[in-house]
Amino acid sequence: MATTELTETEARKLALHYPPTAGMLLVKIGRAAERWFTEALKPSGLTPRHVGVLFEVRARPTSQQALIDSIGVDPSKLVGLLNDLEAEGLIARRRDPEDRRRHIVEVSKEGRTRLAAAERAAGKVEERLFAGLDEAQRNELHGLLAQVADSSGVLEGCVELLRLSD
Repeated sequence: MATTELTETEARKLALHYPPTAGMLLVKIGRAAERWFTEALKPSGLTPRHVGVLFEVRARPTSQQALIDSIGVDPSKLVGLLNDLEAEGLIARRRDPEDRRRHIVEVSKEGRTRLAAAERAAGKVEERLFAGLDEAQRNELHGLLAQVADSSGVLEGCVELLRLSD
């Protein structure tokens, strides 16, 4: 790999003074993306965590326990998120007819509407985030990130879900 010496002026323009590892880049990009998503979602009254819950329950009505497992959030935090969403009329919790001790969480009509608005806002953030990539590069990056998430155990099943959505 060829190296290029930077002029002092060029070096000062860089935010970092070291070549970042792939992991550090993911951390920095993740923090920026979370800030951008949070800001973009403000008009919808939702946070990225709210949107994550809505995506999951839109995909399949599910129990609170299954949500804890699938989105990887502390049970006490999930209850707070669900309370927020229920107070806004975006989800409904009902008793599972097969096990009355369990609640099934479903997205409401209003939840679908607000989620659609959040998806539009998120799309604009993704456009900003990936502006330097063409469509083929975006698709490749998406696949690689899914593979990393899957193989690291962060979000198991990502690769298969992407394959099914094609």
